[in-house]
Amino acid sequence: MQKLTVEEMGRMSTQEFKQSTKLPVTVVLDNVRSLYNVGSVFRTSDAFRVERIVLCGITASPDTCLVEIHKTALGAEQTVEWIHTDDTLKAVQDLIDEGYTTVAIEQVHDSVKLQNLKLDKSLKYALILGNEVKGVQQQVVDLCTMCVEIPQFGTKHSLNVSVSAGMVIWEFARQLLID
Repeated sequence: MQKLTVEEMGRMSTQEFKQSTKLPVTVVLDNVRSLYNVGSVFRTSDAFRVERIVLCGITASPDTCLVEIHKTALGAEQTVEWIHTDDTLKAVQDLIDEGYTTVAIEQVHDSVKLQNLKLDKSLKYALILGNEVKGVQQQVVDLCTMCVEIPQFGTKHSLNVSVSAGMVIWEFARQLLID
């Protein structure tokens, strides 16, 4: 096996990315503290052509913390559309009003396990990921259509928010773009 060169990977230009068809998914970050987690979510969102990211509350944005976010985003902060808002509840309600199916990535009673998730290709989705310590706010969970949980089998029942984002965004891309 020979590793692919950058040229062989067929990467899009920034302009091609901006004009491309996007995964019908908006990612909402609810008070995510780590600038590196934010950057990582940008990078994953670029990889799977997520339509946009909504940065809420204390979640930093590329215009205020460019160097730190860029360290892990590697330029994806320039390709993926994003907005910042102070109020996660209002952001989620606005997405509901725009016709999004809202999905909190959270451990709750009656959650849908990631491996059992069945998506409808005719819908658009908003994935809400929460703070590294507190998770998604309960008031935000209450607004959501469903909650998706990533099953875990060790002594820790917690994953890094950017790792969770990667796993869930991949599953949405797999079902909505690939299958």
